[in-house]
Amino acid sequence: MSSQSPRRNLAKELAAAAAAYQSAAVIPHCPSCAAPCCKLDKLVLELDWAQTKGLWRLEESRKEFDKRLAAGRGPIEIRPANGLYYAHSRPCPAFDASCGCTVYTTPLKPVGCSDFPVYEDEGRITADLRCEAVDLEALKATISNTLGPDARIRQSADKEFPFLVTLTVKR
Repeated sequence: MSSQSPRRNLAKELAAAAAAYQSAAVIPHCPSCAAPCCKLDKLVLELDWAQTKGLWRLEESRKEFDKRLAAGRGPIEIRPANGLYYAHSRPCPAFDASCGCTVYTTPLKPVGCSDFPVYEDEGRITADLRCEAVDLEALKATISNTLGPDARIRQSADKEFPFLVTLTVKR
């Protein structure tokens, strides 16, 4: 008998399905995307200090950088909060229009770059329809193929942000 709860096991299977869908459908589309998420007009990156320092090639200390941000002299696309940094509204410094992301396979790559636009969240899959590569029917098919024919998938959209669609799965 498995030591994992059925809910935790389902979450792992859903995470695997989301990752499979990203690899098969989203990532191959990125080079031809009309609105790359790396431009950060739709995606907000959550960054730790090491990522911020590396991506923006900062030479100063964190304390000096925080002072500069507080004085309004820092990169305007970065906002500090709760010990982290959030970047949005300007292209990511790692985005190179000719070859894509320059840090995708390095530790500097933010988590948000791996799980946008499809990710597992508390035993459900969330899909962000602002990404032109997302096809809900293909995503549902990937989930069904991963979980088997007994999986029942219910779709709902966030009332405040209708482009965020949640897929809830029951067996």
